[in-house]
Parts: sequence; C-alpha cells; structure tokens
Amino acid sequence: MAHAAPEHDYHLIDPSPWPLVSSIACLIWCFGMVIFFKGLGDSEGSAAFFLAKGAWPVLAFGTLFGAYSMAAWWKDVTAESRAGDHTPVVQIGLRYGMIMFIMQEAMFFVGWFWMFFELGLFHKGRAAWDSNVLEDPSVFADSWTGGLTTVDPWHLPLINTLVLLLSGTTVTWAHHALLHGDRKAAKWGLGLTILLGIAFTGLQALEYQELFLERAKDIELGTFHAPWLDANSYGSIFIFATGFHGFHVLIGTIFLLVCWGRLMCGGFTPQKHFGFEAAAWYWHFVDVVWIFLFAFIYVLFRYTGVH
Repeated sequence: MAHAAPEHDYHLIDPSPWPLVSSIACLIWCFGMVIFFKGLGDSEGSAAFFLAKGAWPVLAFGTLFGAYSMAAWWKDVTAESRAGDHTPVVQIGLRYGMIMFIMQEAMFFVGWFWMFFELGLFHKGRAAWDSNVLEDPSVFADSWTGGLTTVDPWHLPLINTLVLLLSGTTVTWAHHALLHGDRKAAKWGLGLTILLGIAFTGLQALEYQELFLERAKDIELGTFHAPWLDANSYGSIFIFATGFHGFHVLIGTIFLLVCWGRLMCGGFTPQKHFGFEAAAWYWHFVDVVWIFLFAFIYVLFRYTGVH
C-alpha cells in the first residue's frame, strides 16, 4: 500500500546504518589510541612515538573505516538534497544543527581557557592546598612567575597567524563568488584556502619539531630554556591548546577539500550550497580561536607572566 504524500515541510529520513557504523569506527579508532599511548609509555628511545606496540594498524583501520562511513553518510545527505527533500524548513534545521555543533566546539575551548587562567592566576594557592599532591610544591608555586620560559611569538607563530587570517579572507571571497554565480572565482578562492590550511599545519609541525629539538638539547646540556619543565605546566597547556587547535584546522581543511571536490564536479548553486557555507562557518571559528590562542598563550605570557 502506497503512503500518502507528506503534508508538511519536514523530511523524515529513511532508516540509516551510518550512525551505528560511524560509532563502531570511532570505537575502533579509540582502541587504537589507547594502545598507542599505552605502548608509548612502555617504549623507550626516539622510535617509540612511531612504533608504539602495534597501535598503527588499529589506528589506520579505524581512521579509514571512519572516513568511509562519513563519506557514505554525507553522500546520502547530498542525495536527499538533490531529491528536493531539503525544504526551507529542513535547511533551517541544518543551520541550527551546525550552529549548535560550533557552539559546543567553542565551549570546549572556553573550558580550556577557564582552566588556563585559573591555573595561571591561582597557582600559588593550588601549591598550598596539599603538599603531597606535588613532588615540589615550592617549584610549582613559582613556575608561572618571573622566569617562565614561553614560546617566541614573533617568528613561526606570527607567520601562522597571518596565514590563517589570510585563509579567512580567501574562504569569504569564495563564498561571495559562489553567491554571485562566479564559479571560477569560487574554485580559486576555495583552493587557496585549502593550500593555506595545509601551510598552517606544516608550519605548526615545523614549530613543534624545533621546540622538541630545543627540549632535547636542554636535557642533554642540563639547561632549561624550553617551555616545558617538569614542574612547569605551561608546556603541557601549550601543547594541549595548539595541538587541539591544529586538529581542528586539519578537520576544517578536509571539510573544505570535500567542498572543493563537489564544486569542481558541478555541485553547489548560488541558491543551495549549505555544505560549503557550513565549512566556511567552521573555518572562521578556527580563525577566531587561533587569535585568542596567539594573544594569550604566545604574547601575553611572553611579556607579562602571572604573579
């Protein structure tokens, strides 16, 4: 018996396997990460990072499995749009969903900044809570003051800031070009944004390499110039913040790369291009987070410290 045509603007999707498949892929990837960090802790030597006891096959399978499930899921969503199921009401729902996703990502970084400033402002109080918690409370109490060694912001970090801000202008250029039906300019703008995103990731990796080489030299010479001493939590905070932001840049670059591929294959119109619009929103969010990271992690603590 045929179903009657819907009398509303909402789209009720057909049963989909992709939420369950994606969850299984994430679980496999998570197991790979657990094996990796467990092996990293048990291994010694410079090769430990790359040979952490069989984690890479599990990680690779989980990553590829997750990529497959996401591609298949997005393919179904794209097919629904082409079939006319994404009515104006549905498109509003999609926008609300993307806004909520970006908001929860923003709250992740808000929680991190809360921790960062709380620790920076009240480290002396924390050191006095319980002397048994820290091996050397007096060193911890002074670790954020005076002689705190930070990362120089005016070399690679400044270049990375300019690269990311420039990428925000190119993605905006691509969006406005698409809105005006200039597909050629949209392709160029989006392609340049992707290249700038890759450049940012490469420069971040180069910065990490230089910092870890500096740390290794400090250990060898018995000096302390690198920004991560055992009693200094700044180094952990630096890696945590910039590392997670770099991960978001990588995700955003893949997001834009998928949109560029769809654009090259004839996808998107001036009237209907929410996938690209959502990617642009996410990229601007990544830009804003980096401005805060650069201002506080690099610049503020470079010249003021916390007393």
